[in-house]
Amino acid sequence: KKISANPKNYPTGAHVLVALLETRVEFDADMIENMTQKITQLSNSLTLQEADEELLSEIKNLQEKTMLLRENIIDKQRTVSGMLRSEFIPNELQPKLTIIIKDINSLVEHIKFSFDRLDYLQDTFLGYVNIEQNKIIKIFTIVSVIFMPPTLIASIYGMNFAFMPEIDKKWGYPLAILFMVLSSLFILYYFKKRKWL
Repeated sequence: KKISANPKNYPTGAHVLVALLETRVEFDADMIENMTQKITQLSNSLTLQEADEELLSEIKNLQEKTMLLRENIIDKQRTVSGMLRSEFIPNELQPKLTIIIKDINSLVEHIKFSFDRLDYLQDTFLGYVNIEQNKIIKIFTIVSVIFMPPTLIASIYGMNFAFMPEIDKKWGYPLAILFMVLSSLFILYYFKKRKWL
């Protein structure tokens, strides 16, 4: 539109190419700004409760888009650098090309920062997943340790030795149950005292 509205301002192919590059760089800047907003939204929504596969998928998706955009911008950087050194580009376009290369360099830095933020978000997500897994493992460990002494007591009385005096007594069964309960309660108390629960 810009070129067709004022064709006299673009007498050569070089002028048209520079105008196209300017437009593309502006478009890339808008894309990076849009991606930055999405990264900020992701960063704000990333909590221990929200750490699910969908969030990881969004992070991965943004990483891929960021990588593609970075490659695209670096290609433009090489193109403009080559044009600045070229003898075929009119001198009057040199200032515009210098501004374009500065803008591109700024975009490269910005996209690198975005990529670093996404890496950080991914690490944070994986950290949250590890915390959740550790909590589950901790629960299973505590439950198994709590039931170890009662299991040991039950297995001792299940050995069927010929001489086990307390088996014939009427208080033998309640006493065994009491030992089982007390041993479990002792372990629970110990865990709470150590702040493991």
